[in-house]
This record gives sequence, C-alpha cells and structure tokens, in this order.
Amino acid sequence: MNIAVIDYKGGNVQSVLFALERLGVQATLTADHATIRAADKILFPGEGEASSAMRELRAQGLDQLLPTLTQPFLGICLGMQLLGRHSEENDVDLLGILPFDVVRFPAAAGLKVPHMGWNNLQQLRSPLFAGLREEDYVYFVHSYFAPVGDYTIAQAAYPAPFSAAVQHQNFYAVQFHTEKSGPVGTRILENFLRL
Repeated sequence: MNIAVIDYKGGNVQSVLFALERLGVQATLTADHATIRAADKILFPGEGEASSAMRELRAQGLDQLLPTLTQPFLGICLGMQLLGRHSEENDVDLLGILPFDVVRFPAAAGLKVPHMGWNNLQQLRSPLFAGLREEDYVYFVHSYFAPVGDYTIAQAAYPAPFSAAVQHQNFYAVQFHTEKSGPVGTRILENFLRL
C-alpha cells in the first residue's frame, strides 16, 4: 500500500510516521504533487497555527491540489481544522473542503484552553470507528474546534459538544491525535487503512 503523509512543515508528523511503522506500514513524507496523486491513501497530520500552515500550503500549491484528491484522506488535529472554510485563529481562510468555520473555545469560568487531555467519543457514525464503543477515550490538544454539523461523524464535549471527527466524501478527519490515543487511536488508523 502506498501511503503519502503531506509535508507542509506541520508539527507532530514524526509521531504519525512512527504510528504507521508500528502497524507495519511505510509511508512517504512528501509535498510532491505527483507522489501525492499516486498514493493509495493520504494522511494530513499537524500541530501548530492555521495561518502559517495555510501560508506553507499555498507556497507549495497544496491548497489547489488537496481539494481535488479522490483517494481516502485522513486529517489529524490541525489537519482536520484546515479542511474547513475559515478559522478564527488569526482570521484565515482555509482549504474549503468541508462546510465549517473553526472557532475558539469560549473563555468560560473553569474552562482551560487549550482543551488538553483524554476525552470520550460519542455518537460514532462511520466505518472509521468500526470495533470501537461509545465513550471510548482519545487524546486531544486544541484551542479551536469545528462545531457539530451534518458532516460530524463523532462528537466530544468540552463542555458543549463539538466535532471530534468529520467526513465529506473521501475526506475524513479527527480533531484528536490518533497516534497518541493508545489502542483506540491505533484501531482508527487501521480502519482508515482498510477503507
């Protein structure tokens, strides 16, 4: 299987590559358009800030390429947020693949931002979650989120519900870190590789 991991200088890429290696899968970290188009599956991980990520994607022409891909595609953390239309984080337009705007968690009493740590998944509705149970735990680190909408395939709450995972056509994405979420995250990666 030919797996491409999008290289746009986002953080946390090595953790995803190591997680794939543990599954016996060698992936190629690349920004090369031909290599990406030829891949069987695409992973789009990232940590960092939306406007600098979009600047790098535009500089490499990836903002034009990624929306045209037709193979199974998995965004992780910032890689999920970048699939939306717009982010409040430095007021930046995103890739526009999914119809959501990324917003900051409100500064509510007792609510720490960023949302960091283990939280449970609810309302799972995708083959991505085959073999998992409602309330299984995954690991989050984020200050911004996608609201719940028709594209939502899993939710979490902090304290109000938000999209923990989304899907549109071949584009899947999770707000949490699969590579840091133990056996649950491993199962999600396995399920994605089987799509």
